[in-house]
Amino acid sequence: VGPWGADGCRGGGGFSLAIEGVLGGACGLVVSDALEPDFPIIYVNRGFEDATGYHAEEVLGRNCRFLQCRGPFAQRRHPLVDAIVVTEIQRCLEEGTEFQGDLLNFRKDGSPFMTSLQLKPIYGDDETITHYMGIQFFNDCNVDLGPLPGSMAKEVVRSTWITPDNTLRPSPTGKGNFCSEYSHLFQLSDEVLCQKILSRLSPRDIASVNSVCKRLYHMTKNDHLWRMVCQNAWGNDATRALENVAGTKSLAWGRLARELTTLEAVTWKKLTIGGSVEPSRCNFSACAVGNRVVLFGGEGVNAQPMNDTFVLDLSASKPEWRHINVGLAPPGRWGHTLSCLNGSLLVLFGGCGGQGLLNDVFILDLDAKHPTWREIFGLTPPVPRSWHSSCTLDGSKLVVSGGCADSGKS
Repeated sequence: VGPWGADGCRGGGGFSLAIEGVLGGACGLVVSDALEPDFPIIYVNRGFEDATGYHAEEVLGRNCRFLQCRGPFAQRRHPLVDAIVVTEIQRCLEEGTEFQGDLLNFRKDGSPFMTSLQLKPIYGDDETITHYMGIQFFNDCNVDLGPLPGSMAKEVVRSTWITPDNTLRPSPTGKGNFCSEYSHLFQLSDEVLCQKILSRLSPRDIASVNSVCKRLYHMTKNDHLWRMVCQNAWGNDATRALENVAGTKSLAWGRLARELTTLEAVTWKKLTIGGSVEPSRCNFSACAVGNRVVLFGGEGVNAQPMNDTFVLDLSASKPEWRHINVGLAPPGRWGHTLSCLNGSLLVLFGGCGGQGLLNDVFILDLDAKHPTWREIFGLTPPVPRSWHSSCTLDGSKLVVSGGCADSGKS
């Protein structure tokens, strides 16, 4: 379920057609993202729009509680809305259970109606609640609320508007939100809209914008636009780095942005791995180097310190552990750290070996024809330690923090 609908209007695509075929248009249907804070709306059906007066583009990304406010300019829940029912809805959402009850809501024009609401959780493959579906049945109610604030009753000025399909039409008069349907924004060319406006939005906003109308829907399918959006959101260095990662060139930038920002395509997958790391060990250190996982050292049988190196290439069709023959291997150890530097260099620091705690530094070029560990000497090295943490910085610095020294702390 997502806001990328095939018709570019309300989101949902085939999902919306299937659901509305079952429920019909007499009720409202709202789908919210349960994995995002505050359960933002990602889909509403035509029945919701007709009953509430709100267009889909006005509500996507918002929590549905705005219906508890009288009109779009109200800032707080109306006092006649039953707070006990609202609390019960919140409890059900937090606990992941179903809800059924009646609640006072308001249309966009400020008129009240009663909603018979049913909330149902939708589960993903791992039994995690990914979405909430709300089914609404609408009933008129007689409640004396007094006059609506004057902001809703202002007279609309007549002017000429450009529709999303680039045709001229006079704007309607009277009450209503004609701005959501026709806007001067559509007088701009596609190039100007993409270069000056859309490219400055976040990836998540672009995903919402494409639900406004067919013109924007087709514009936001442009891969060059998505690259500009990603570049503005993540920076030039990150964008270039993504281009060089194996496998990303086959993905469109729109899909890449959607997967990285929503994590909707991220799932744990158990791999069948060939080879083995022998002999068995614990307290080793492992580090990701691109699509490769490098393992060094560890504590073997009878507390034997190990100093061998293994590599697992996850980009291979059949990944398997390989023992790498390296020159000048560092003394065996455990409780050390292994960090990646500049994409192919591995930096080893400290740990505990046969002679006690260590504070030495070694570097290995994994892509060298004959990989060889090389010890690096520096002035005033840190106190020898193990069980510390370390990372590389700016492509030239190794940062070491914490750990356990002879004194018992570090």
